[in-house]
Amino acid sequence: MFGQKSSAATAYARVGIETKVSTASPHQLIVMLYDGALQAINTAAASMEASDIPGKGKAISQAINIITNGLKASLDMEAGGEISDRLAALYDYMSQRLLQANLQNSRPALDEVSNLLADLRGAWLEIANVATETA
Repeated sequence: MFGQKSSAATAYARVGIETKVSTASPHQLIVMLYDGALQAINTAAASMEASDIPGKGKAISQAINIITNGLKASLDMEAGGEISDRLAALYDYMSQRLLQANLQNSRPALDEVSNLLADLRGAWLEIANVATETA
């Protein structure tokens, strides 16, 4: 019985996310990627505190996947020029730090990446606000 409720809740959440994605602007999609990476890092930190090694590894892998296959892959290297190059390098650095956090059980490395992502997320929110005001 509980499996069915859990499955229904998961399906409901998935529909909600799919609806948000299908109606989001490009700026909102990037912010959603930042949110997902931050959430995964928070989960990794909680798992680290609880000595849940598999949970920590899974959450860190999810954060790396979002950073590499979401944020970095979304960069337009031709149109973005130097900014795209610098962001790509920063995303690579974040992925490396997350790997170190996993291998060394380093909370400071998790916090560093979380702070970098939060700063970038804030910048994207500002860009989205300016784009909305000028539209």
